[in-house]
Amino acid sequence: MKLGRLRRRSGGVIDRRGAGPAGGGGGLEGLPGFPTGGRGGGLPIPGGSRGGIGIGGILLVLVLLFVLPRCLGSGGSLIPNPGAVEGFPDIGSGGGGATEVDPTDPTGQFVDAVQDDIQVTWQEEFQRAGKTYQPTRVVLFRGSTRTGCGLGTAQTGPFYCPLDQRVYLDASFFRELERRFGAPGDFAQAYVIAHEIGHHVQTVLGISQQVTQASQQDPSRQNELSIRQELQADCLAGVWARSADTRGVLDQGDLEEGIGAAAAVGDDRIQASVNGRIEPESWTHGSAEQRTRWFQRGFETGNPDACDTFSVPADQL
Repeated sequence: MKLGRLRRRSGGVIDRRGAGPAGGGGGLEGLPGFPTGGRGGGLPIPGGSRGGIGIGGILLVLVLLFVLPRCLGSGGSLIPNPGAVEGFPDIGSGGGGATEVDPTDPTGQFVDAVQDDIQVTWQEEFQRAGKTYQPTRVVLFRGSTRTGCGLGTAQTGPFYCPLDQRVYLDASFFRELERRFGAPGDFAQAYVIAHEIGHHVQTVLGISQQVTQASQQDPSRQNELSIRQELQADCLAGVWARSADTRGVLDQGDLEEGIGAAAAVGDDRIQASVNGRIEPESWTHGSAEQRTRWFQRGFETGNPDACDTFSVPADQL
């Protein structure tokens, strides 16, 4: 990626990595192979209860740019997770030590630059629709941190908390993305950030709230709604990727890195690697094929309207 071509703004990242471990919260199993810890709504883990936002089967009015019914629960995530945000007490969004990113820290500067560009892109999309985009903030932490959804830990991977409307990221996940999930590259990391901010877009649109209501009315559809929401976030990440590509940000091979990351966190890939078997009935985020297809759809069209995962029949997701 050509980071120098990313659009910048100010105030997008809260760096808590020097704040020390956060207290409070409850226990939560993390990704198999990760140490266990507490929080909720992180990357989806096979076989677990969903901890992410899921898109619902309710007919949404045209909200802003999308016709999308969606978003369950109280947390948006990149990979499947066996815990749920609802299982944690709301202990606030503190955590102490909120600082700007150190200008000499390459990881912090990378996250700051990428999330800036993603949010500038969504500001533009909302303006075209005559709407106002309320930016999120990305909280960088190490180990654990307090969030509006409870205690967040590295074990759950990157996640979005709609209660405080912030994205949470322990940058050690980037190493796991390469070593454990086999998805190296800076654009693979950018995909992770874009996916989580996609959950914020869904919240700003009111989709999350509508899907939460739909899932409460029909709990049997929670997994389906979660999959639709996660695939939509993948598609929205693709929309941003297309914008970045048109501005000369992407290098050769970057798109393939993003596609590889989307495939790596598919429910089927994770289940096969952890359990040696695939159980579609327990999916919460979609298969590798579904995730890459929706990410590519966003990239190929560059149009948020193409990300309506809710009006699509289940066999066409």
